[in-house]
Amino acid sequence: MGYCGILSFLDLVGVAVFAISGMLTAGRKKLDIFGAVVVATVTAIGGGTLRDMLLGEPVFWLQKPIYLWVILVSAAFFPVFLHQKKPPTRAILIADAFGLAVFSITGAAVANQKGLPIILVLVMAIMTGAAGGLLRDILCGEIPLILRREIYATAAMAGGLVYALLDRWKVSFPASAYIGMAVVFLLRGIAISRNFNLPRLTIADSDEK
Repeated sequence: MGYCGILSFLDLVGVAVFAISGMLTAGRKKLDIFGAVVVATVTAIGGGTLRDMLLGEPVFWLQKPIYLWVILVSAAFFPVFLHQKKPPTRAILIADAFGLAVFSITGAAVANQKGLPIILVLVMAIMTGAAGGLLRDILCGEIPLILRREIYATAAMAGGLVYALLDRWKVSFPASAYIGMAVVFLLRGIAISRNFNLPRLTIADSDEK
């Protein structure tokens, strides 16, 4: 499988996982089936759409409608969550962590392929990985993960940096991409399991003594 084929495959995986993440969140919020599919779709394609628009690339799901079919098929396997009690929060976080890992690196890879400076590669990794989850949380009335103290965007940035450095050190693309994804998933997973958070910025009120 060539470079473009691997990117397309990873995008499909990311779309499927984020669709599942969206369905899990919709189920926890007890949305109807239409609302759940909308949330799943926005979650799955939000990051990739932003990536393509910012980089001047054709929007991936407009070029290949198979991505929309992947969303529908993924959503169809999880209707049970719409009729049960709230799905376990940990399951949502793990699904989201895997999607974050995949999309962070695909975003970084597309930016890297265009020869952008490493700082822009990192920005693209964060945007691609986090935008879908950001929209999902907004639609579901939750504080987006990226805005909480949790290690989220930091994990995407770290994985993107590892991928970009490995690529510049001439490590083959599949290996560099998988290592980058592993870094994102592991950092996010450790943050979830150990409840690690970034330091909170606290500014005392001028009226406080």
